[in-house]
Amino acid sequence: MLYKRNPQLNKNGELIHLLSTEGLPKATLTHILDTAANFVSVSDREVKKVPLLRGKSVFNLFFENSTRTRTTFDIAATRLSADVITLDIARSSATKGESLLDTIANLSAMAADIFVVRHSESGAPYLIAQHVAPHVHVINAGDGRHAHPTQGLLDMYTIRHYKKDFTNLTVAIVGDVLHSRVARSDIHALTTLGCPEVRVVGPKTLVPSDMAQMGVRVCNTLQEGIKGADVIIMLRLQNERMTSALLPSSQEFFKSFGLTPEKLKLAKPDAA
Repeated sequence: MLYKRNPQLNKNGELIHLLSTEGLPKATLTHILDTAANFVSVSDREVKKVPLLRGKSVFNLFFENSTRTRTTFDIAATRLSADVITLDIARSSATKGESLLDTIANLSAMAADIFVVRHSESGAPYLIAQHVAPHVHVINAGDGRHAHPTQGLLDMYTIRHYKKDFTNLTVAIVGDVLHSRVARSDIHALTTLGCPEVRVVGPKTLVPSDMAQMGVRVCNTLQEGIKGADVIIMLRLQNERMTSALLPSSQEFFKSFGLTPEKLKLAKPDAA
């Protein structure tokens, strides 16, 4: 049964945690995208709030720095009328040796309903999801190199907004795929939503060896990778995650894999 294979789903196949796009059924992904579309207009209102999460407490636990992601989660939860608590990890007991699960247990005692977790270690949100009460939900805001499902879903929403349908698209993901958790989330979502061709494009040193096993086409030149593409997703170089020299220089990388107006002509005329 689905819930035995995927900790994100309950026994009825309903979403209880958002940890990864991997393993989520197409119907679930589509439902999330459809629901998101209904909330777009909230940002255009004079009072940018809806009562969906009124009375709920959302704890943002960012064990890894990210001002942009943390702020967007703050804004989203606030607009849904939740009580938002953002933990200052630099001053928390975690810096004194308190374990991750100790921190979660202490915060759960404060009547938390949702934990938004960003962590440098892959799997941390999964660990937390296994140890919270049944009424508590966990959202992965990025864990190690593993997954970033909310960013992946935002990419899917953007693609669907402009292209309407996934079943005739060729999507190229270009750049530092090796260190990108977003790339993995995009790949799982795209293949589940019916995208017939997903390409990962980058130098051999920045493309994981298991990409072909994920059902994607690996391209080691930009020209091959974006030729005839409908959608191009450009990834930044994640220098903070590189533990050794994987490139001659960022300038050389851009020369080979940087997207310019001239190179873009290789893609479809309406490429997004």
